[in-house]
Amino acid sequence: QVQLVESGGGLVQPGGSLRLSCAASGTFLSINTMAWYRQAPGKQRELVALITSGGSTNYADSAKGRFTILRDNAKNTVDLQMNSLKPEDTAVYYCNAHIYITQISSMFYWGKGTLVTVSS
Repeated sequence: QVQLVESGGGLVQPGGSLRLSCAASGTFLSINTMAWYRQAPGKQRELVALITSGGSTNYADSAKGRFTILRDNAKNTVDLQMNSLKPEDTAVYYCNAHIYITQISSMFYWGKGTLVTVSS
């Protein structure tokens, strides 16, 4: 049973910083991509940042220059360092991972989400 567990959400003032963490646990062969998505009230879930097993990254335009995605392959973790936060960053943030259970079987897994609220 593979699980993704997020932590680090909370309330932060505009301009502040927050770091989200996600850890993958369970029995699996390897992890391909890891990513952070977010879903604001009344909006669709959107990609925030993605990182491959090799360390290549991709960011949403709204995250470029402010957010950094970091990965520790040895610990099966992915973090999202968020700086210069804005009220429009308020959302539930979800961890996502493409995980190989065997060499030929893989699935995308989601965490349950962690709420980030940016407000004064």
